[in-house]
Amino acid sequence: MEITTESGKDALMNYIMKNCLWQFNSRGWDRKLQNENIIEKATQILCMEETTKESLADRCYWAEAQQLVNEWECFSWLKVMNSVDIKTMMGKLKEALDYQLITNSLNEELKNPNY
Repeated sequence: MEITTESGKDALMNYIMKNCLWQFNSRGWDRKLQNENIIEKATQILCMEETTKESLADRCYWAEAQQLVNEWECFSWLKVMNSVDIKTMMGKLKEALDYQLITNSLNEELKNPNY
């Protein structure tokens, strides 16, 4: 079976939804920051690019991303995917996470500006 960026995105999304707790932050802006930073750093790790670890937040996001990439060892197709396809797939993954966990969420607390 050939893995496309779309089917790869679906597999990674499924993994995150079943196995990661960082997706359940109670504030929408926190979820957005986590999705952006963890996926960005995971993309950099997968593409063997330098990751920024200057601030405490950078190091926290990097640690989550590194753990995620380590757990994704079970996806053999990810090891042979080129950097362009990885970046495309991870961009789609971030969009899907934002939609599923923020935009389309039924949790009204995520949209409360006082929270």
